[in-house]
Amino acid sequence: MKAGRLEAFTDGVVAIVITIMVLELKVPEDGSLAALAERIPILLAYVLSFVNVGLYWNNHHHLLQATARIDGRVLWANLFLLFWLSLVPFVIRWLDESAFSPVATAAYGVVLGMAAVGYTLTERAIIACGGSDSAVARAIGSDLKGKISMAFYALAIPVAFILQPLSILLYVLVILLWLVPDRRIERALED
Repeated sequence: MKAGRLEAFTDGVVAIVITIMVLELKVPEDGSLAALAERIPILLAYVLSFVNVGLYWNNHHHLLQATARIDGRVLWANLFLLFWLSLVPFVIRWLDESAFSPVATAAYGVVLGMAAVGYTLTERAIIACGGSDSAVARAIGSDLKGKISMAFYALAIPVAFILQPLSILLYVLVILLWLVPDRRIERALED
């Protein structure tokens, strides 16, 4: 089957996730700058999460542009990815309501790490469907960035209980790793 419906469905789910994230933000109690300053940590968590979800959406779009066809494995792997992305608003709210507790900080990493696993499973299912000589297979290669991301998440989760700022820094480093434009798929399509 063609990938168009999968891409449209994923676009819709991502749009809903982003909408829920912003709707979950609590506004300051009053109109003062001090009240706004109290909300800065959760606003930064929202920005981090928005960029994360946006990066998944962007890379997913490029991935499906290079995908000739999909099968049931791809559909299920993609649903696994979307399940974890749909939990991002939950963990942001938990971070807020728990005053950034270590457990909520670790849970944030679990959700993002499992989304990374879901994305990798989606890539692998697409490669299995399209073959090892497909444009996606050539573009993904060994997927060093994906492996580094999952390693950072795996490290950040237990670190959240020991040195929470380092855990958050690891989450930021994953974003910085992916903010550098990844031209692998575009290059594979050009070849």
